[in-house]
Amino acid sequence: MSWFESFILGLVQGLTEFLPISSSAHLRLTAAFAGWEDPGAAFTAITQIGTEAAVLIYFRKDIARIVTAWFRSLTDKSMRSDHDAQMGWLVIVGSIPIGVLGVTFKDQIEGPFRDLRLIATTLIVMGIVLGVADRLAARDEIGGRHRVVRERKTLKDLGVKDGLIFGFCQAMALVPGVSRSGATISGGLLMGYTREAAARYSFLLAIPAVLASGVFELKDAGEGHVSWGPTIFATLIAFGVGYAVIAWFMKFITTKSFMPFVIYRIALGILLFVLVGADVLSPHAGESGG
Repeated sequence: MSWFESFILGLVQGLTEFLPISSSAHLRLTAAFAGWEDPGAAFTAITQIGTEAAVLIYFRKDIARIVTAWFRSLTDKSMRSDHDAQMGWLVIVGSIPIGVLGVTFKDQIEGPFRDLRLIATTLIVMGIVLGVADRLAARDEIGGRHRVVRERKTLKDLGVKDGLIFGFCQAMALVPGVSRSGATISGGLLMGYTREAAARYSFLLAIPAVLASGVFELKDAGEGHVSWGPTIFATLIAFGVGYAVIAWFMKFITTKSFMPFVIYRIALGILLFVLVGADVLSPHAGESGG
C-alpha cells in the first residue's frame, strides 16, 4: 500500500465511521473503484482505533463520569442506582453480542462478507430500515392531524433489555455495508429513543468493541501488501477527520432527519448492482489483498 492510498483510505474512514453509511463498505469500495487491493479487515479494524480515539476525546467528560461512577459502584452499593454507574454496566452488556459473534464469524467477516453484491444488498436494506425508523421518530416528534406528539425515550430509560437489543444491532455491522451507527441508531429509533439518545449510546457502545477489535487485529497488521507505516498514517488521518465529523453529526441530528443518508445508501447500493451486473466491476474486485 502506498502512502497516497493510506491517506485516501484514512480520509474515507474518518468521514464515514460516524455517519450511518458504513465505513467498512466505503473502504472496500474505495479500493475496488480505484483498482487497489482490498485493504482487508485488519486494516479497517486498526484505523477504526483512530476514529474511536476521537470519540474518547469528544465524549471525554461523559466517559470519565461513567467510568468513575462504575468503579465506585463496585464497592459502594448506594452508587448502583446511579445513572452513570448503570450506563457503565449497560455498555458492557451491550458489547457482549458483537464480541461473541465477531469471534465466531471471523473467517466470514474477512472473506465472503466482503463480496460487493452482499455490500450492495446491505446498503439498500439497511437504508430502508433507517428510513422507516427515522419516519417513525419524526411522526412522534411532530404529531399530525390525527396524532398527538409522543415523548420519546432518553438514555435515562435505557435498561438491560434495550441495551442487549442495541448490542445485537451493533453486531449486525460485522457485515460491511450495514454500518455500526446506522444499525444501532435504527434500532434505537425503532425502540422509541430520540435521535440524540440513540446516537450517543451508539458511539459509547462502539468504544469497547472497536478498541478490542483493533487490538485483536494488531497481530495481522503489516502482513500482505499493507505495512505498518501506511496503517499508522491512515489511523492518524482517520482520527483528525473523525473528530470533526462527530462534532458536526451530533449537531446535525438535533434538527435534521436521516433521509439524506437513506437516499445515499439506496442509490449507492443500486449503482453497485448495476456496475457488477454490467461486468464493469467484479464482485470480488481487489480481494487478493492481505
